[in-house]
Amino acid sequence: MFGKKKQVTTIDKDQLELIENAQKRIKQKKRLYVHFVIFLIGAVFLILANTVLKIGETFKPAGIDWFVYAILAWFFLFIYHFVSVFITNKFMGKDWEKQQLEKLVNQQQARIDKLKQNFVKEEPKSAQTQAYTEPNKKDTIAQKKRILI
Repeated sequence: MFGKKKQVTTIDKDQLELIENAQKRIKQKKRLYVHFVIFLIGAVFLILANTVLKIGETFKPAGIDWFVYAILAWFFLFIYHFVSVFITNKFMGKDWEKQQLEKLVNQQQARIDKLKQNFVKEEPKSAQTQAYTEPNKKDTIAQKKRILI
């Protein structure tokens, strides 16, 4: 009764990530369907505006009513939206981003390791050359005193 604790369900990070990814995909698809419905309603409105309300009735570029161009432009935007949701996102979704991130991090780490190895090889050589090429501080002070005198 009083001593019993409710079991708290825990979701590990992988499951949480899968759930979040699924929620994002659902939102994307829902927005696409809403876009399609708005496209249909808008297309009907444009047709009615031209034919019934006589808006832009005389404007016919290339002999075609203006609303046809407007609907075609909107249709191409809808097709782009469709491709980005159903085609591009499958190939370049979260999994693809993770793979690319891991690949780039590994390449960067390999370059860093190579630079470290080169540095370790070059360090003794540069220390030796500095020891031979650096003038002794006492000698330089003595030379400066001679110049001043």
